Amino acid sequence: MAIEKVHIEQFLELAKQHPVLDVRSPGEYKHAHIPGAHSLPLFTDEERKIVGTAYKQESRQAAIKIGLDFFGVKMKKMVEEVESLVGSLAGREAGQESGSDKLADDRESMTGKTANDQRPTNIVLVHCWRGGMRSAGIAWLMDLYGFKVYTLIGGYKKFRNYVLETFGLPFNFKILGGYTGSGKTELLKTLREKGEQIIDLEAIACHKGSAFGNIGLPEQPGQEMFENILATELRTKMTDGR
Repeated sequence: MAIEKVHIEQFLELAKQHPVLDVRSPGEYKHAHIPGAHSLPLFTDEERKIVGTAYKQESRQAAIKIGLDFFGVKMKKMVEEVESLVGSLAGREAGQESGSDKLADDRESMTGKTANDQRPTNIVLVHCWRGGMRSAGIAWLMDLYGFKVYTLIGGYKKFRNYVLETFGLPFNFKILGGYTGSGKTELLKTLREKGEQIIDLEAIACHKGSAFGNIGLPEQPGQEMFENILATELRTKMTDGR
């Protein structure tokens, strides 16, 4: 199968149905990533540092050779990890659809295709920092094994530009405010249940913004990750057409 390079809009559209593999180092991923992406680091943080130093102080060729030493011993494990991930996601979807046989039958009668025909389960999306050698290496491996691979032109850096551009777009906001404990969150939930578009900033920040702080909530995201999640939410509202 040929590896396809796609721009950010198509990449994110594909990401709604297929797994995204972030092949940057664990530290880069932890700092911030595309919401929903799975970490599949080509190098550890220390290995990345070694390769980068060789690139700067020696040559591109020297860095590639060192990188291949690190990459070679991981190939089998990485393929198995992606295979397991794709399989688990497909199994989860199958479980969700188990009570929807009538809908599946209707879809098949209208299109002549089953749900599996419409959504191939061997597609993976791959990106690194700038769409360079790291994503190219993993994409080559996954393609060799038999996955259909899409890579992001410009990598995570392009996604960050996309995020920052989002905050310059015109939105019609209605801000819900009030005292602590006045029921703002419950009202937002009610509005969502009634089909209204809502964004719960406290939920995204994992912080109640009051004396309660982040008690009982997951670890707070950093500023960059908060921006990534918020921009994704805003773009989703835009595509809903409301």
